[in-house]
Amino acid sequence: MTIRVGVLTVSTRGAQGKRPDESGPAIETLVQDRLGARIAQRRMIPDRQPDIEAILAEWADGDAMDLILTTGGTGFAPSDVTPEATRRVIDREAPGLVEAIRAASLKVTPHAMLSRAVAGIRGRTLIVNLPGSPKAVRESLEVILPVLPHAIALLRETPGEDERHAPETAR
Repeated sequence: MTIRVGVLTVSTRGAQGKRPDESGPAIETLVQDRLGARIAQRRMIPDRQPDIEAILAEWADGDAMDLILTTGGTGFAPSDVTPEATRRVIDREAPGLVEAIRAASLKVTPHAMLSRAVAGIRGRTLIVNLPGSPKAVRESLEVILPVLPHAIALLRETPGEDERHAPETAR
């Protein structure tokens, strides 16, 4: 199963050419190397909620992405609106993913408490907000990479995938 991934970097300074995008490429490398994923879309945009919402919806609905990973815009700055945009477009939240990321990140830095990242599902697409720094992106992805293929298979309704939740005695 090849996972189709969209990588959305949310950075006003990056979109203005004032800062290189290092986090988007870090995401791409990890999901390609570890999941064998195909990067179907990549884009960098400013911190504008309507633009973020539009791209997330377009990629989930029109481009039928399996997974959309955003980087940036998850902190406390007034311009950090990626979580709000994500909440507006998802049908259901998937809080366990960002809870696991925050729990692991707290072992590295107390600043993990300041993350407002969101994860959720739109149709059959999983959307996960990641931090804006390349180091934090790598650390965060390391936490959730092991469960992403199973999550995508469940969203695709792959036959037998839901049976992996049954206790050993029930199999």
